[in-house]
Amino acid sequence: MQAVVSTAPHLARPGRPAVVARTLAELAGPTRGVVELPVRLMWNTDRTFDLGDPDQLLWMYENVLRETTRADDLRHLINGRMLRRVWRRLNLPRGVRQAWESRHRGLRTA
Repeated sequence: MQAVVSTAPHLARPGRPAVVARTLAELAGPTRGVVELPVRLMWNTDRTFDLGDPDQLLWMYENVLRETTRADDLRHLINGRMLRRVWRRLNLPRGVRQAWESRHRGLRTA
């Protein structure tokens, strides 16, 4: 009997594959200041996040990692060092977490 190998991508939500950066080093997003997310990433009228507030930073990262369909969003909004620092505290869908940890094994122990 032949083993079955799943080639389905990890899903951020039903019908939407999780988008993962090739390297954490390419993630050059801001680590301070106020960031406004585009409507495609957050539909609330208040889409601004003060990155000096740890809770707002987590909320922004969660939204970007869950909602993006573009690698450019990751590169411009997420910071690789900061992502490693806050990884365990992020509330992410299982598919997003699995996709990122499969690609970046160091996040499993971050």
